[in-house]
Amino acid sequence: MNNFKYTILFLVLTVVSCSKKEDKSPSYHRGNLTILTDESFKSVTEALADGYMITYPDTKIKVITKKEDLGFLDLLNDKARIAVMSKDLSAEEVKAYEEQVDLKFLPAKFAADAVVFVVPKNSSRTSITMEEISRGMLSEDKNFIFDGANSSNLNFVAQKLKKLPKDLKYSIIPGSTNVIEELNKYPSKIGVVGLNTLSRPYDKNAEKLRELVKILPVETNGKLYSANLEGLREMKYPFTRVLYFLTNEGNFNIANGFIRYSCTQLGQMIVEKEGLQPYNIYRREVQMR
Repeated sequence: MNNFKYTILFLVLTVVSCSKKEDKSPSYHRGNLTILTDESFKSVTEALADGYMITYPDTKIKVITKKEDLGFLDLLNDKARIAVMSKDLSAEEVKAYEEQVDLKFLPAKFAADAVVFVVPKNSSRTSITMEEISRGMLSEDKNFIFDGANSSNLNFVAQKLKKLPKDLKYSIIPGSTNVIEELNKYPSKIGVVGLNTLSRPYDKNAEKLRELVKILPVETNGKLYSANLEGLREMKYPFTRVLYFLTNEGNFNIANGFIRYSCTQLGQMIVEKEGLQPYNIYRREVQMR
């Protein structure tokens, strides 16, 4: 009889032990995740990561800054589970993703951002035309300053102008913050940065950067368009871009859990607090009579 009791006790302890091990297995609410993002949308990515970790305390998310093209390659080579993207992938890139990751290409869109053109606050310039941008990006004067080669900002402007980045002429100051802080040294030049670098309304660093520069509206077909929420929401601002997540995670673990969270109302409220246009929810105004 005693042997029987010991056998039952052993089985119970084994089941409990296995259950505890299963409880520690990766899940959407438990585990570690590294997210690759271009510097231009690092702020909104970190804000969403912080929100997710508050909601799920057993998760640890690390946001690493990496140029957009390099982040995409790391995703293909299984060096990361999720990357933030903005550029439209070519047919070859989509094919490479589907073949190497073995998943259908389904970008998870979560925010409308923009590439903006900035000048020092004391500049007499008040706007810029599409024609000026097109001509300037082919000029040896290199009057446009970007945050680096392979950056999301350069990629997006090149796509908008229907050019390859290697065919464009431009200057470089590494890092969007450095572009803004050092722009007054080059009064004849125009900085090109991501809106999210400046858009955070409650961030002291962003506030200091906004005091240094002004964002130029872009003129096209005789009309001026600004990179404000209305311009982003209606996609009228010519350099509006949509941010999206790509993952190589085929099941519903932490990467897909984070993506789902970012696209829900709570995640979209975080996007809005970052000064960007939420992709999945829109402000609704109700008039009471």
